[in-house]
Amino acid sequence: MTVFHSGAFSRPTIRCRYLLAIAVVAGVALPALAREPAPLARTHMVASANPMASDAGLAILRAGGSAVDAAIAVQLVLSVVEPQASGIGGGGFLMHYEARSRQVTAWDGRETAPAGAEPTMFLAGDKPMPFPLAVVSGLSVGVPGAMRMLEAVHRRHGKLAWHDLFAPAIKLAEDGFPVPPRLARALATEPALRNDPQARGLYFNDDGSPRREGEVMRNPALAATLRLLASDGADALYRGALAEAIVAAVQREPRPGSMTAEDLAAYRPLERTPLCRAVAAGTDLTGATICGMGPPTSGTIAVLQILALVPRYDDAPSGGSDCQDARAPQPGHALAEAGRLAFADRDRWVADPAFVPVPVDGLLDDGYLDGRRAAIVACSSLGKAHAGQPPGTPALPPVAAPVKPEAGTTHMAIVDREGNVVSFTTTIESSFGARRMVGGFLLNNELTDFSLLPAVDGRPVANRVQPGKRPRSSMTPLIALDRDGRFLFAIGSAGGPRIIGDVAQATLRLLHDPAQTMQAAIAGPRLLNLNGVTEVEAGPTAEATAAGLRARGHEVRIVSHQGGLQGIRARYDGAGKLMGYEGGADPRRDGVAVGD
Repeated sequence: MTVFHSGAFSRPTIRCRYLLAIAVVAGVALPALAREPAPLARTHMVASANPMASDAGLAILRAGGSAVDAAIAVQLVLSVVEPQASGIGGGGFLMHYEARSRQVTAWDGRETAPAGAEPTMFLAGDKPMPFPLAVVSGLSVGVPGAMRMLEAVHRRHGKLAWHDLFAPAIKLAEDGFPVPPRLARALATEPALRNDPQARGLYFNDDGSPRREGEVMRNPALAATLRLLASDGADALYRGALAEAIVAAVQREPRPGSMTAEDLAAYRPLERTPLCRAVAAGTDLTGATICGMGPPTSGTIAVLQILALVPRYDDAPSGGSDCQDARAPQPGHALAEAGRLAFADRDRWVADPAFVPVPVDGLLDDGYLDGRRAAIVACSSLGKAHAGQPPGTPALPPVAAPVKPEAGTTHMAIVDREGNVVSFTTTIESSFGARRMVGGFLLNNELTDFSLLPAVDGRPVANRVQPGKRPRSSMTPLIALDRDGRFLFAIGSAGGPRIIGDVAQATLRLLHDPAQTMQAAIAGPRLLNLNGVTEVEAGPTAEATAAGLRARGHEVRIVSHQGGLQGIRARYDGAGKLMGYEGGADPRRDGVAVGD
């Protein structure tokens, strides 16, 4: 649903949002939405997972702020209204496009393991402790990186004063806000959060019942923390009383962690070289380049592999059992098989490059990918895929370890009046992180993104815990450019390892159908594989798709999908002149895209 209206602002606002009740429950064929005209923002746009956050970002842009300024304001508001997904106690990856130079930069604010972390810290005897116990612990808390990173990016690309960016979040935390639907649902299914006294007092009533949707909630402790950060900068989080409170919370029983004040003071964000590759030949936007974050996230590598392994794509159901005469794999089948292959490689080869040599060029080598593509056949599934042997890699590589899903994380996309772009995925890992609260914000459980097992059959796991190491991620904030280096689109998602499949599928839609709107690419039905069961999102075409996949040997599970994609697409006329921007926000969450 697209609504034009004048809200609390002085100028008309474009708001783009499809309601899940309309798009899925009512049975509308989602791919048909690609033909609905999308309203264009002519000046600037924000797409985020919450309307209050998107509106805060838009207000910053209207005040003359940059895309980075708006991203900081959006993150701070999300810390208030979507605390289960991200916040100042977490980390993230931010991609920035500078329109003037047509250059992309990559900023790594990923959490790190403290100096006292040990490879065996998640073991109970010789086996991994139960995953829920690892999550809800001090052991799982990494040194947060979001605020240090945002401060560094602001120094480079900010226009407004740092302290001004905190005003929208402080106002919401002090004056109150209606509990959003997704937060209310998360609280209703979250028993462990009650064990933290501060979180219990904030999110639950005196009788133990969770705060309900629409109920006005205030967070004065977070408002005080935000005021401190606004006046003193990120140092307020990494030194002094607030840092000491973080350490005390991490070291609290049960299952205390080893983080110290020295770990917090030592944290540094990293500016990395972006990982950019041209789109594989055969797409309608051949010549486009996809840019994302390289390791320690596995997301960009895996998505680029999937794009190369799926030569054509549409959302047609997978068809019946008769595929003997097919000359090429059906797109849904090929997408699932490509996901298997990409995850097999990801789990074996990708980790923090400061600790493990990651064969990025080998994993994206044309000859290597030709061999991987040849493994995808029309009429049968690979089943469990094995990691490949990219050129230049050792004969005895590190071993893989199991993937654990999570339900946290959030993504935003922003473009400012100068055409600068931010694509930013930010997280505290699981929903509500480690369930430990300090200063009105939740601490991450990012260290459970490491393998809980340090070795398998005596061979080291690449993504094992090590002091100072950044855990492997699936976050995939992308920026796409045309052959001349102009901005095409920005996209990313929440969803743990499912981020990879979701971003890949939406990107395939955008690349293979230039008429597809960003909203339709995001709202369309999901199909993915993490090298196991093929997941098909429940909806009108799910049974037909599942039948075709089962006929090809897939084990299929029809599931509801939590989503979390947000994106912005630039539109150019036939002469190459920019017409404006269209936004998309995932209807499976509370998101909205707004712009002028």
